[in-house]
Order: sequence, then structure tokens, then C-alpha cells
Amino acid sequence: MVGPVRPQFVLFGSSIVELSYSDEGWGATLANLYARKADVILRGYAGWNSRRALQVLDIIFPKDATIQPSLVIVYFGGNDSMHPHPSGHSPHVPLQEYIENMRKISIHLKSLSKKTRIIFLSSPPINEAQMHETLSNLLGQLRRTNESCRIYSEACLELCREMNVKAIDLWSAFQKRHDWLDVCFTDGIHLSSEGSKIVAKEILKVLREADWEPSLYWKSMPIEFADDSPFDPIGADEKSTINVSNGNFQGNPQLE
Repeated sequence: MVGPVRPQFVLFGSSIVELSYSDEGWGATLANLYARKADVILRGYAGWNSRRALQVLDIIFPKDATIQPSLVIVYFGGNDSMHPHPSGHSPHVPLQEYIENMRKISIHLKSLSKKTRIIFLSSPPINEAQMHETLSNLLGQLRRTNESCRIYSEACLELCREMNVKAIDLWSAFQKRHDWLDVCFTDGIHLSSEGSKIVAKEILKVLREADWEPSLYWKSMPIEFADDSPFDPIGADEKSTINVSNGNFQGNPQLE
């Protein structure tokens, strides 16, 4: 355990989550913005679907933990939406099972504490042509389509409305950019820095507008070790020190 204790934000999902810590990924962006505010923790891994999530739910989010997360951002749906493989082995999860799995995840996370907040991310669209061009040699025939992503995205959003869980419609958010097919993906599925900017911006919008107490928006949270120090750098007047804890080094106007 490393002190002092501060809020924990957990990113829970599949490769869209794991790879969010790559260069300029949305997870890295959150970790940067909250560097003096909260610990952003990755618990999402490539290949996971909602079935796998249920298998590890009690391990990652034990109900008897002394400290519970302040925020959990959940992304499952892309792998679930893949069409079934004739062998029976694939990440595919039938739609109704996916909905019930996501319901169980929501119920479990809500039970952790009264202060644990939840955001679900719906499935983003994909670039099918780019996906087949870049991934077919490695993964063979890829049974993932934009239409199936749309169906699972809408199902996730409908469940969140039913359960009063905040949700981000990534399917629609990506397609607001006229050039989304060209700039949002590294391989047709996983996100480029431009794709990640969309995700980060949508997450920050939810955090900024949510009427949660305490607020989890980065500008509203207390700064760790914010007191003045004789070790602070000297300002341009060559006399007074500058408290750099208040410096807006992490801010990015494109995310506001």
C-alpha cells in the first residue's frame, strides 16, 4: 500500500482498455490529468468479453475490500459482438446473455459502496476494410461487423438507461467526425491517438457534468501535496517561489 490514500479510478474491459495506456491513449490521458488527484488503475485485458468479466468480477472488485474504487469505467461489447465461430470457440456472447452479463456487472459494482460511481462505454464503430487488411493474416477471417457493433452498443445504452448508469455512446461519438474511418484506428478496431481523444473527451464531459458528491472531475478535486514549499522554483522576479502543484501542465483544450 502506498500512501496517502486517494481516490481509485478503475478501467475495466478488453483490449480497448489495455491499449489505452499506449502513447496518447485515453487511459494514459486520464492518468496524466489525475496525476495529483487519483490513481488510475488498469484492469482490462485483450480478448476479454462479458463472460470473462463475470469470472473475475469478485477477484478484481471484492465486496469486502477496505478501500473501494471511486469510479469504474467499464467497456465490454466489441468482442461479445463478434459472430460465432463454427468451432464454438470465439469471444462471441449472444446478445441477450451479453445484456444480462452487463446487468450483473452493474449490480455488483453498485454494491461496492454508495460512493462508487460507474460509467459504461458502448462499442465504438470499426473500419472493416482496415481490419481485414491489417489483422486477417494473424487472426484469419474476422467475424466482426459494424452492424453487430451497433446492435451491441444500442443494447448497452438501453440497459444503462434502465439501470440509471451513466453511459457514453461511442458508436455515435466517433461518427461525428467526418474522417473517423481514416484517423480513429490503428488496425480497424483498436484506437489511434485521435480515437482515444474522442473517448477521453466524452469521459471528461460526463465527469464534469455529473452531479456527484464529491465531484470526480479533475479540475474540482483536491491537489495532493499542494502546500507551498521552500523547494518550489523561483519565479521570474527572482524573489518569490512558484507553487507548481497548481500548474496546469496536464490541460489540453481539445479535451474540454
